[in-house]
Amino acid sequence: MWAPKGQRPIALGHHRYKWLYVTAFVQPTSGETFWYVSNGVSKPFFAALLALFAREAGAGRERLIVLGLDNAGWHTEPNLAVPDGIRLVYLPRYSPELQPAEHLWPVLDEPLANRYFESLADLERTVTERCRMLNSDQLKPGTDFHWWPKPILPT
Repeated sequence: MWAPKGQRPIALGHHRYKWLYVTAFVQPTSGETFWYVSNGVSKPFFAALLALFAREAGAGRERLIVLGLDNAGWHTEPNLAVPDGIRLVYLPRYSPELQPAEHLWPVLDEPLANRYFESLADLERTVTERCRMLNSDQLKPGTDFHWWPKPILPT
């Protein structure tokens, strides 16, 4: 919230806490992104999300997808079921700048800044609409790091 210099900003709101989680998988060089919105995270949930992502992205024997992940507890093994065609590679601890998906959040958050949402459903509608609206051309500049390995395309 903005306020005149020397004055505290006044924002109406009722403090309460409900959580909405957005998980995204992005192909860095193309900007192709798979968005998922949920109300919680856990290892079983993440395993189911990996299975859904593998189906939607076409992972399998013919298409291997390597996912770079942080070390969040629900992303790590043991007991994490990883579908065929998905390989997990963990980035060094405390290095979010290396994670292409981390660069999606500022773009996703733009319509949320300084807004009050009456309910979690209102927030979810806004987030979902934003995910649908964003396209790879808007996302690629933030995820296609100059040092990221470029795919070798068949000629």
